[in-house]
Amino acid sequence: MEKIDYRNETLSFEKRAQDLVAKMTLEEKVTQMVYNSPAIPRLGVPAYNWWSEALHGVARAGVATVFPQAIGLAATFDEKLIYDVAEVISIEARAKFHEFQKKGDHGIYKGLTFWSPNINIFRDPRWGRGHETFGEDPYLTGRLGVSFVKGLQGQDAKYLRTAACAKHFAVHSGPEGERHSFDAVVSPKDLRETYLPAFKECVKEAKVEAVMGAYNRVNGEPCCGSKMLLHETLRQEWGFTGHVVSDCWAIKDFHENHRVTSSAPESVALALNNGCDLNCGNMYLNLLIAYQEGLVSEEDIDTAVTRLMITRMKLGLFDAAEKVPYTTIGFEQNDCQEHRDFALEVAKKTLVLLKNENNLLPLDRNTIRSIAVIGPNANSREALSGNYFGTASNYVTVLEGIRGAVGNNMAVSYAQGCHLYREKVENLGEVQDRFAEAVSTAERADVVIMCMGLDASIEGEEGDVSNEYASGDKLGLQLPGLQQELLEVIYKTGKPIILILLSGSALAVTWAAEKIPGIIQAWYPGAEGGKALASVIFGECSPVGKLPITFYRTTEELPEFTDYSMRNRTYRYMKNEALYPFGYGLSYTTFTYHQLTLTNKKISVGENVECSILVKNTGLFASDETVQLYIKDVKASVEVPIWELRGIKKVHLLPGIIKRVTFSLTPRQLALINYEGKCILEPGEFEIYVGGCQPDTRSLQLLTGKVMEKITLEVIGEAIELEY
Repeated sequence: MEKIDYRNETLSFEKRAQDLVAKMTLEEKVTQMVYNSPAIPRLGVPAYNWWSEALHGVARAGVATVFPQAIGLAATFDEKLIYDVAEVISIEARAKFHEFQKKGDHGIYKGLTFWSPNINIFRDPRWGRGHETFGEDPYLTGRLGVSFVKGLQGQDAKYLRTAACAKHFAVHSGPEGERHSFDAVVSPKDLRETYLPAFKECVKEAKVEAVMGAYNRVNGEPCCGSKMLLHETLRQEWGFTGHVVSDCWAIKDFHENHRVTSSAPESVALALNNGCDLNCGNMYLNLLIAYQEGLVSEEDIDTAVTRLMITRMKLGLFDAAEKVPYTTIGFEQNDCQEHRDFALEVAKKTLVLLKNENNLLPLDRNTIRSIAVIGPNANSREALSGNYFGTASNYVTVLEGIRGAVGNNMAVSYAQGCHLYREKVENLGEVQDRFAEAVSTAERADVVIMCMGLDASIEGEEGDVSNEYASGDKLGLQLPGLQQELLEVIYKTGKPIILILLSGSALAVTWAAEKIPGIIQAWYPGAEGGKALASVIFGECSPVGKLPITFYRTTEELPEFTDYSMRNRTYRYMKNEALYPFGYGLSYTTFTYHQLTLTNKKISVGENVECSILVKNTGLFASDETVQLYIKDVKASVEVPIWELRGIKKVHLLPGIIKRVTFSLTPRQLALINYEGKCILEPGEFEIYVGGCQPDTRSLQLLTGKVMEKITLEVIGEAIELEY
């Protein structure tokens, strides 16, 4: 029999990886199962660090294009745009990686295995890491997650441009301070209706190369060692063939915090035996002890290391450079002007106009002589970047963007006004030590732009931020510190105010919603976010973003943070009226919807149906519109969402132009998840809503014109079970 050689590029990656692993000693195999894998010189295996980040640009590895934070990207509701963003990120990753390799730099954050995207569901607005996600909706998260994964990994039939990783599997969204010991108790219905769908789509549709387990337990099992999640669901049910990585030092939590094991060898055995292949941390070095104690087999170690070697081979790391299509990407493509210009255009599309009383916006450069830019986020680079970011070669804050947009034709003044969350700016100063300056600045301006909100120093990941703000989670939904007080003081000057909210999550700005004439949700808009905001403020483009999360009115109406039931959570199940609903966002133009039709108003169980609608730009601005389709199951046998997003289409319309938009509805989109977690399509009536928002009363109140149409679909026959 011909001897298999792992260097033979004509063989399959699986055969080559198996051959390579067979040539390793047990000790060598184990060293390849930790994130900072050392070289094996005798086999020609170079050192490789698996830990790299690319949430909204190549992160923590020096200069790179910094796109808007993920929650901002979600506000575009644009699958193609998200694909294009991820493609640019992966091109820059290749550009940097190849140059690092030439210089012998194999360090952390310098690889091609990216632990992105974060496709957890932003179920509670207090969660500090929610801005890393694509929002609160499973459908939107799934569509954007699939696009991001495909963009990162590329479309070559043999090689990956980079390897994406869907995280954190699963049922993970705070509290941050308890994540190392917390048990997320979740029903089969909520698990499969809300928490798992995006992961399934990234695995089955996007063929994501890696999945990262979460820190917490789910129904008693630690995620990084969960038989139910990793073995039964991910590998058996979904057919996942890539590798699983633990979250960083999560396996240590098994015995130290979760107390489901009593020692390090038991913890690593639990993880490996249930399908965790790679350890971010150093616990897997205990696999040698676990092997000696009979807790793990060498066969299971071989399986894990083979999966890891296959990933490295898919990246072309063992093949001649000329055979790998991506090795021609040069260092000059990193942070190039084309990419920075694209990031600016993306940032414009993330901005959500929440209020525009009496068409205050856009501002007219010809009639305004002076602008005051005030607030703790007005000149803040931190408010541009979010977390998991790279280093931009050029930053443009809101203040700098406004100044750049008006040049010498208008006076632009600035005052910090207050600290982001403390009572004073200077340690030895008095409380409100910047208020007087801010008031004087506002009094001398024609228009005031207030820049408020948060940054990643007070909403983020446990361990990365100050414990002053609940280990990264928000204590409530109000503007922190003196910001609300400052806003009210400036309001008393009588000057028209535009409020810019730079935050990665919803804030209960109920006072502002009533009193302030113009409000823009800007998220963390990326390196040159100030330019993007100036473009929208002065009408160079229309705002087109839609909220991927609900803005609640109060903290008090929320369920307990630790309650993972979806009851009374998100637009799908909430009882109270939202301040600003999911799917909502104003434009400088208006759109009307007409002639919603179905190819058949009555179908049999299991059949597809198409629906279409006419969308017209009835205003004066050319603009994108996000056409949203929601389905309401009128008479279900179990509790179901009020309605659910089931389709998104982006259209660009010039004034006066009409376009027909078509959606295909499948049996799966009409099906429900029952209390046992089964996917069932029941006969009955389904209300189909298509428009520029969700069909709630508040959205229809905030928007003007005929912004939605409804039609009823009847499904006849007997209930059937579908593949989940």
